[in-house]
Amino acid sequence: MVSISRIKKIPKNKMTIDEKLNNLRAGVLGSNDGILTVVGVLFSVAVATSNQFTIFIAGLADLIACALSMAAGEYASVSTQKDTEKAVVASEKLILKDNPLAETNKIAAFYEEKGVTRETSLKIAKDLMSKKPLETLIEIKYNLQLGHYMNPWAAAFSSLFSATAGGIFPLAAMTLSPAGFQWPATILAVCISVSLTGYLSAKLGNGLVKIAIIRNLLVGILTMIIHYSIGILL
Repeated sequence: MVSISRIKKIPKNKMTIDEKLNNLRAGVLGSNDGILTVVGVLFSVAVATSNQFTIFIAGLADLIACALSMAAGEYASVSTQKDTEKAVVASEKLILKDNPLAETNKIAAFYEEKGVTRETSLKIAKDLMSKKPLETLIEIKYNLQLGHYMNPWAAAFSSLFSATAGGIFPLAAMTLSPAGFQWPATILAVCISVSLTGYLSAKLGNGLVKIAIIRNLLVGILTMIIHYSIGILL
């Protein structure tokens, strides 16, 4: 069980922190996938042919496919999460209707675990359950805000936009740079962009920024090496 620190009701037209973070997470992951998938195709094709139009079309096709795939994946994933959240609420409604006393005791036990005396815990539980029983149970047991569910469309559009934006970096570097600077410009664009997504993912997840950046850089460099090697073999 989790803390019920935010007891005031959030308007339904406003997103909770969890909803905002979920959309940001989808955006960061989409951007990273857009960068790596597009540069992978660009490196494989650019090694095999020097035709700029062929390289551009291959990169653009992969960028569109990646963005749509990421959006579809996020929509399916978040839709499942939303369905689960709704099922939890429906289940708690039935439990609350069948045995309200047991649920009140669970709320009291929650506060006892926090160090509140049994007598005070019961008073708090009874007061909360008399005013907003379902909302109290949902927040304490599942850390959910009643009436607020993850939005699959918001996550899908966030992923679609960020995957497109991320993939544009290597695509633009490879196809718009002068012939002699295509490779170093693309490598630089990838290194900078994956470092940025690593930094953002660490900040969102309260992780170690340095490790996240290094990890993303290594993955980006390894991706370029693998696809460059594939292009040579073709």
